[in-house]
Amino acid sequence: METQQNSKAAVLGLQHLLAMYAGAVTVPLLIGAGLNFSQQEMTYLIAIDIFMCGVATLLQLTVNRFFGIGLPVVLGCAIQAVSPLILIGSQKGVGAMYGAIIVAGLFVVLIAGAFSQVKKLFPPLVTGTVITVIGLTLIPVAITKMGGGDASAASFGDGKNLLLAFVTIGLIVIIQVFGKGFIRSIAVLIGLLGGTLLAAIMGMVDTAAVSAAPIFHLPQPFYFGKPTFDIWSILLMIIISIVSMVESTGVYFALGDITGKNIGKEELKKGYRAEGLAVILGGIFNTFPYTGFSQNVGLVQLSGIKTRKPIYFSGAFLVILGLFPKIGAWAQVIPEPVLGGGMLVMFGMVAVQGMRMLSKVNFASDKNLLIIAISIGFGLGFNIYPQIFGQMPATLQMFTGNGIVMSSLTAIVLNLLFNGVKNTEE
Repeated sequence: METQQNSKAAVLGLQHLLAMYAGAVTVPLLIGAGLNFSQQEMTYLIAIDIFMCGVATLLQLTVNRFFGIGLPVVLGCAIQAVSPLILIGSQKGVGAMYGAIIVAGLFVVLIAGAFSQVKKLFPPLVTGTVITVIGLTLIPVAITKMGGGDASAASFGDGKNLLLAFVTIGLIVIIQVFGKGFIRSIAVLIGLLGGTLLAAIMGMVDTAAVSAAPIFHLPQPFYFGKPTFDIWSILLMIIISIVSMVESTGVYFALGDITGKNIGKEELKKGYRAEGLAVILGGIFNTFPYTGFSQNVGLVQLSGIKTRKPIYFSGAFLVILGLFPKIGAWAQVIPEPVLGGGMLVMFGMVAVQGMRMLSKVNFASDKNLLIIAISIGFGLGFNIYPQIFGQMPATLQMFTGNGIVMSSLTAIVLNLLFNGVKNTEE
């Protein structure tokens, strides 16, 4: 019986891995390309990134007196760090990039206790709004992948791409409607596998990444050389770390709501510390900052499996794939339209979870309606057109161009303005 349960948990863990894999490898691919890394360097970068995603996730799952939030959360590389890290790496060198990451991770660990005091700033009015915005701002990413991944390409929106995307969505819907028990809980995995099989029949699966990847490799500290410590690079990465902490806070509250676990100051403090430790390790092993992945929140909601056991398997799988890059490369054969179809469902579920949290809000109050309206408007609008702040300093644009951060700050400030700290705490 226990073996059967472990087998089911392993399959669910695989589903979580496939849900986050594309997002996890996107960051090293973008940064490596931006800094003109060689193929050998890119191979290391992707493999160590996957390995450290597993380590970071296991750190967050492991609850002790010092760190670990104990929620079914998957950690992956923070996409908001891409542009700043390319800027640092190109101007100050790769050593400065990783030195800044190490110090930023240490900063997160040190301020975890103080930052955990923000819980009173996140009542259902704020968290529901922010989580809704997280889901809605990610949906365009899914739509882009459904069309083929590159909106500027001539083949974007090609009939074959749309067929794969809608077949994937259709399979997920069919399994959700007619499936029962465990089969229903792995609807996304079945959709991804079914879509990939159809793509293979259509000749749209590329296995070049598998052929090019080495069979085995070991993580190496300071693979790209010794870190250097530039004050401005460090300050830039600290700002990005704060942005990631705000985003992770929304993820933690969403998972707490789904699992029925109360997320208090102690849980937040240990969650932030685990993230900080993961970022420090990322700097040492030459990968990138980490944050809670929103797509896996939608998967927890959709599957109905709210325990940590599948995530333990997912973390272990990520570590193994990081050690065996050729095996890990198989996850890259899933075509973009298939991933897009699965992501659309998961990101939609994140938005729905935010709406569920908003159902606890008193909508008889015009003030609350105004807070939600402006916060969602800022979050979506500034995320779609960040260039509206193009005349402002680059450092400020890192905040204004992030819809999730803008929505969070707006909701917090307006809630304090209209409802006050006392009502917020209540």
